Amino acid sequence: MSEKIKKILKKTLPSFVIRLIASYRYGFFGPCKNWKEAKKKSTGYDSELILNKVKNSLLKVKRGEAVFERDSVVFNRAEYSWPILAILLYIAGENNNRLNVLDFGGSLGSTYFQNRKFFVYLSELRWNIVEQSNFVACGKENFSDQHLSFFNSIKECLSNEQPSVIVFSSAIQYLEKPYEILKEVFDIGFEYIIFDRTTFTKDGDDRVTLQKVPPQVYDASYPCWFLSKDKMVGFFTPKYELVADFDALGGEIRQHSVQGGYRGLFFKLKK
Repeated sequence: MSEKIKKILKKTLPSFVIRLIASYRYGFFGPCKNWKEAKKKSTGYDSELILNKVKNSLLKVKRGEAVFERDSVVFNRAEYSWPILAILLYIAGENNNRLNVLDFGGSLGSTYFQNRKFFVYLSELRWNIVEQSNFVACGKENFSDQHLSFFNSIKECLSNEQPSVIVFSSAIQYLEKPYEILKEVFDIGFEYIIFDRTTFTKDGDDRVTLQKVPPQVYDASYPCWFLSKDKMVGFFTPKYELVADFDALGGEIRQHSVQGGYRGLFFKLKK
């Protein structure tokens, strides 16, 4: 379809029809046979296009030109994940008003910038992001400050900082082997583990899907797990208590034979 025809349709069709058409072209497709099959059909997450879009959006937030950023999209109105904010402030309360976070897959500081105004009264704040090398280089150059740092691995972060909590916000489902990272986290024994905006299946089995991102966000596609919540809870149960299981931004998903939704989990190390 040519750009001219797209513009004509946009002007003449009702907005709900445009959204309906888009829902068939974008979203989650599958389930796929395995990660390899989904990856073959995808463009991947390490695109410089994605990095530049996220960078430019977050620079606007940092300069005060926008209120909020999520998934590279800027907003003039904040849309908070209140459960995550409540949990982080609860953790700070248990630690003498101090908060030291390892934000795994935290982009260039999306969660940090979204919530920083609520952290101003903390006695101490350290926010450490572990990301892909291109994001780390960009983060160090453009976003590092006295609170925000960037690292290439969990090991590198732990050699410099002592985070008590690790956060996975819309991150663990984009790893080919999520349970390898989760085992590393389990063995380290963080005092607190938080999952937010994590895609879980409806029927309880781990499934791989292909996620196609709408072009108004950025033009990309990549494999995405819909994980079994029961399996994840069972994985952490020997060492951790499940403190909270909550609805996350994004809600329920029913697209192209994929059924599940975004949820959050909060684990605390057993004493």
